[in-house]
Amino acid sequence: MTMSDNTGTGSASAEHSGTKDSGTASALADRARRQSWYGAKQHVKAVLSHPLFHPILRATAPRLSRIRVGRLPAPRELIEVTASVEGAEFIMLRPDRCEIAKELYWGDGRRPEAEDAYAIDLMVRLSGDARTFFDVGAYTGIFSLAALAAHPDLRAHAFDMVPPVVRMLRANMARNGFVGRVVVHQAGVGDPALTARMPSVDSGSALPSFLSSDMEFDDGEDVGFLALDSLTDEVEGPVVMKVDVEGGEPDVFAHGSGFLAAHQPDILCEVLPDADGNRLEELLRVHGYRYFHVGADSIRERPGIVPDDSVRDWLFTVRTPAELRRIGVTVLD
Repeated sequence: MTMSDNTGTGSASAEHSGTKDSGTASALADRARRQSWYGAKQHVKAVLSHPLFHPILRATAPRLSRIRVGRLPAPRELIEVTASVEGAEFIMLRPDRCEIAKELYWGDGRRPEAEDAYAIDLMVRLSGDARTFFDVGAYTGIFSLAALAAHPDLRAHAFDMVPPVVRMLRANMARNGFVGRVVVHQAGVGDPALTARMPSVDSGSALPSFLSSDMEFDDGEDVGFLALDSLTDEVEGPVVMKVDVEGGEPDVFAHGSGFLAAHQPDILCEVLPDADGNRLEELLRVHGYRYFHVGADSIRERPGIVPDDSVRDWLFTVRTPAELRRIGVTVLD
């Protein structure tokens, strides 16, 4: 799974609001142009999602081995999709706007890439004995939705910094009847002294999934950060976490030492190729964490955190391999 394709707006590496890194802004603009195929993408998408043409695409694309079907458009008239996990179902809205919902359409209720689907299964399995789920960098909320659907007694906190994304996140929670079980925070997690300016509207063909808090914008909303430690006494353990914040993971853990000590949550964490593995180990080792690299259908314990571009997900946990196996997790020797 590569969570950076779909989440990552809750980190704490931002400059103070009011500043703007022109280099970052230029890089962001160039990336946006490339992702839009320099303006052509919306027109191609309009054709492929049209009711006259989409059935042909649906029938032929899965047979083409080099096509990642999850990146293709859904039918323009489709307003929601149903997903399944561990025998439970939940709904995600607007596959025309949400990258994850679009993937679920093409995967018949599952994410098409094996690593992505397994990461959700793993989190749901780990949440079986949890009371609270933390979704840091939630995007439109697939991890929270899956965990809440599978475990009716679970409560959740979901964090994202981008206002239009947060609106869709809240809409997904409402559509599934989870409003009373989840607190949605339009905030980052990390250094509470920082703020970041995020775009308040989005005019692209899909909700932005690649923004991070070290990007600054001329226009938008100033969004603050919460220290993980500030929530230590507000949640009931055991706790399970997903953290995907585009490189801001050290900031999350550096301002969450008390939270980690009190709850020792299982943490599914994306580690980018340029991440400082030694720094992550330093922050986690003191709390007794072990490091497991997550694959397509299993996990394997590693002596340290070494970033891997091909497989970016890690499970940080105080559980032993034997304890993980007892709850149904496949742990390779």
